[in-house]
Amino acid sequence: MKKSVFLALGLALTANTAMARDDIGQYNIAELLETSKAKDVLIDVPLYFGNQAYGDVQETYGEVMTNQKTNAFNKSDKEACQWVMLSALKALQERAKREGMNAVVNIQSYYKKREFVSDTEFECGAGFLMAGVALKGTLVKR
Repeated sequence: MKKSVFLALGLALTANTAMARDDIGQYNIAELLETSKAKDVLIDVPLYFGNQAYGDVQETYGEVMTNQKTNAFNKSDKEACQWVMLSALKALQERAKREGMNAVVNIQSYYKKREFVSDTEFECGAGFLMAGVALKGTLVKR
């Protein structure tokens, strides 16, 4: 009986450790934006990442943030991270529209309040059950 209790306790601890995984990975932005999912999900508000040039600005709303999560169960980290990144980008685009702006510039990853600035990659945290992307960007009218 004692062996069964210890075995069950050991399995429970092992399962909790597996579920607590939170790996931070970097993924290619251009590859994501070329997918059919991106073309279906994103709206017509230009997105500029990191230090990409974006031309003249007529008006600036200011910096905004979004923090999105998605179900990662039974998905690869890349698949879950791409999906949640699309959700985060769409949230920025919709916010720009709501505020009367027409572009989002200086987009950077901000997962767990850690700045990651790149023109070509985004950061995503992936675990056993959830994946998350946090972004900061500046809403502008061009």
